[in-house]
Amino acid sequence: MNHYPFWKYLLIGVVISLCSLYALPNFFGEDPAVQISPAYARDMIIDETVQDIAEAKLKEENISFIRSNRTKNQLLIRFKDTDTQLKAYTVLKKVLPKYIVAQNLASATPEWLRMLSAQPMYLGLDLRGGVHFLMQVDMETAIRQDEEAYINELRVLFRENKLRYKGSVTRIIGDSGITVAFKTLETRDIAKKLIEEQYKDLLVTEHTNGEEYRLNLTFTEKALKENRQNAVEQNITTLRNRVNELGVSEPVIQRQGEDRIVVQLPGVQDTARAKEILGATATLEFRLLVNEGEEFGGRVYKRRDGSPVTLKRRVIATGEQITDAAATIDQRSGRPATTVRLDNQAANSMLRTTRKNVGKPMAVVFIEYQIETKMVDGKPVTTRGKTEEVINVATIQEEFGKNFQITGLTSSEANNLALLLRAGALKAPMEIVEERTVGPSLGQENIEMGQLSIMLGFLAVMIFMWLRYSTFGMVANFALLMNVVILVALLSLLQATLTLPGMAGIVLTLGMAVDANVLIFEKIREEIANKNSPQNSIHLGYEKAFVTIFDANITTLIAAVMLFGFGTGPIKGFAITLSLGIITSMFTAIMVSRAFINFFYGGKTLTKLPV
Repeated sequence: MNHYPFWKYLLIGVVISLCSLYALPNFFGEDPAVQISPAYARDMIIDETVQDIAEAKLKEENISFIRSNRTKNQLLIRFKDTDTQLKAYTVLKKVLPKYIVAQNLASATPEWLRMLSAQPMYLGLDLRGGVHFLMQVDMETAIRQDEEAYINELRVLFRENKLRYKGSVTRIIGDSGITVAFKTLETRDIAKKLIEEQYKDLLVTEHTNGEEYRLNLTFTEKALKENRQNAVEQNITTLRNRVNELGVSEPVIQRQGEDRIVVQLPGVQDTARAKEILGATATLEFRLLVNEGEEFGGRVYKRRDGSPVTLKRRVIATGEQITDAAATIDQRSGRPATTVRLDNQAANSMLRTTRKNVGKPMAVVFIEYQIETKMVDGKPVTTRGKTEEVINVATIQEEFGKNFQITGLTSSEANNLALLLRAGALKAPMEIVEERTVGPSLGQENIEMGQLSIMLGFLAVMIFMWLRYSTFGMVANFALLMNVVILVALLSLLQATLTLPGMAGIVLTLGMAVDANVLIFEKIREEIANKNSPQNSIHLGYEKAFVTIFDANITTLIAAVMLFGFGTGPIKGFAITLSLGIITSMFTAIMVSRAFINFFYGGKTLTKLPV
């Protein structure tokens, strides 16, 4: 009686060994580091020259570092403390302006563990800290983009109503607003009436200069306020989508004031990539090339190699009309590509265009906005830039509409472009006005005291179990320890972010795990008091206690599922930790403890039990 087959011992041994291995990275901690990466959508690599420049500058400034590791895509320099890290970050950002320089907390896990995909679990901002960005929305560009949208609509309106205007519909130079000139007063009056009927958000004013009859259009105060509000809200939505693409758990993305957004990414290790993706303001335009002899109406763009290419002004589709995107490999060339899917309106436009232009070239224009604030004579000066680059020109082989692919990209560009298109375009560029690696919000002393209280509580439980249940109590203590190891391993494998509510879930799990063994051992003692044999008492103790343990754990698991379904943020973290803890405690409190008792006492003739 009370024998386990060999495969059960083997299963338990394998589970404990593997979980111990994957829980191990959590004991190595992290090093403050500075990470240097190539800028987005540039053909740049981190070569030995970059490493030499960085190390030489650090030595020149007497900033010591532990070591530096370089790959093609990044240079990671580790430091002994965060003060040194901050000094190095300030220096390297100036000496390497063309690269993304970011602060980081790099895992100190040994290489042999990383080769086994063993990584530590992430800790939330309230435990370990993370990355904090304060981003400012460029409202001037947001309004300018809204004006560009109205310009296109007004051109269509005038064309449909056969209203001829002089020159073109343009933005007012040096000021906000739109201006358009007409040859006759009658035409201007008709245009004004149409605009006032169809565009309630615009204020229309008349200006006459000789034989030129002009209309100036500006947004109403109400429209300006709504446009600014929409710009922030759309950027928040896009940032949430991008953070989800990065796989960050429990991020904080919220508005601050009229034009700023706070982004907190707990447990982020690759802060350079986070900075690169969050701040990227990029979109696409699909245009046909101007044929020879059709120079009128065209506009010159630059290819990546600097050569000019003339494209038609009409836009077939834009990045805002892309509903899905994914990085892939072009089956014909074997090179990286990005597949895209358009919405219905853009798909129809693409289908009509490609049907009429089979055999003609079409270009993909990559548009990126930059915003930077520098101190000039003690005052902040903001500069804005716009980069338009033709990243692909391909001949239309056949008509297509909703689905197609973009080629001519590197692997990293294909991945980044797909991510940005899936997450959506930002309404307006944003500047990171504040960036820092955040320490634990409760303070290091409180964290250490919290860890001490958990350790003392754990020790007190172990002493109680040993005094109360003797040798069987030590078996329960071992099972309890294995429960912690397995739970930490699962959280590490899932790359979950552990917060204070998550730690509360672990503590609650430990209480439930030892409670299960208390129920089992009390049942065994009851059976012994009822004059059952020691072996039969062990068997009946585990058998009768199982129903009670199962019932208690299932009801708690149901509550945890409800918390996960209806909760948000830290509540979800608590629910996940509690759910995993319930499963692991069932395994350790019943199977692991039973395996040890069966191994040492099963099949033996016993007169009494050390319980």
